[in-house]
Amino acid sequence: MPAALTVLLTLGLAACAPLAPQQGAGTWVPSPNFDQRRPNYVILHQTSNDNTQRALATLTDPRRKVSAHYLIGRDGTVLQLVDENARAWHAGASWWGGSTDLNSASLGIELDNTGDEPFAEAQIVALLALLDELRSRHRIPAANFLAHGDVAPGRKVDPSAFFPWQRLARHGFGLWCDAPPPAAPPGFDPALGLRALGYDPLKPVAARQAFRRHFVAGSSAVPGETGSDTNGTGGEERSGEAAPVGEPERAVDSAGELSPGEQGLLYCLLQQQASSAMRSVPPPSVGKGG
Repeated sequence: MPAALTVLLTLGLAACAPLAPQQGAGTWVPSPNFDQRRPNYVILHQTSNDNTQRALATLTDPRRKVSAHYLIGRDGTVLQLVDENARAWHAGASWWGGSTDLNSASLGIELDNTGDEPFAEAQIVALLALLDELRSRHRIPAANFLAHGDVAPGRKVDPSAFFPWQRLARHGFGLWCDAPPPAAPPGFDPALGLRALGYDPLKPVAARQAFRRHFVAGSSAVPGETGSDTNGTGGEERSGEAAPVGEPERAVDSAGELSPGEQGLLYCLLQQQASSAMRSVPPPSVGKGG
């Protein structure tokens, strides 16, 4: 083969070769020691739609620029919209425990619900089964199952106070305290406590509201702070599994300082959070990766 042709072929092949994915100023020296990033949180949402098809249209519309990894209908149908290893656009501007980009560290699950209705039993059963798979596959700690309203307080309030957080916690998804102390220990700082739990310290009022919606609304263990499993008019979200649907109780979106009972609850949750961080998570099942 003539030397000139050899040179041309070499240059042509070099032009077709992919460029090294170098992103910094250093020299690219690839290592074989890597794998895909693994999500460490699950963020739960409600669609605020009255049927799955409307929610699906929104979550798959390129103009809306919003998505989730999963959508669960009222009848328990589970639809996967985004690969678990990809970054879905569900959390938006967010903050939890110092992380400012929950989209990059979490899986998003949308539950078809208007926000003014209890969550359907078939839907919650399907959610629990899915969460069990995700926990096993990605080794997600119990404390890292959160509400959209937790990571975006003041901007988002979903899922509503109808959501059965206590039931999820019984299955190991999220924190819950059934028997908190009547008050926190002397010197306990509730603002620092909320920050330690994960809430954005720059939004203290919204953080208190999100805390109440998630942890106080369905609790019968905080004196004077119980709710019904209802969501009243005027945006006052209420909850509590024991009371009949439609029975009004107290609003849980109060912006006031935490009561002694609520501070005791927060202290109890922080203890559970520390315990969850130390507790081992079941290893992934064979054949499911992770």
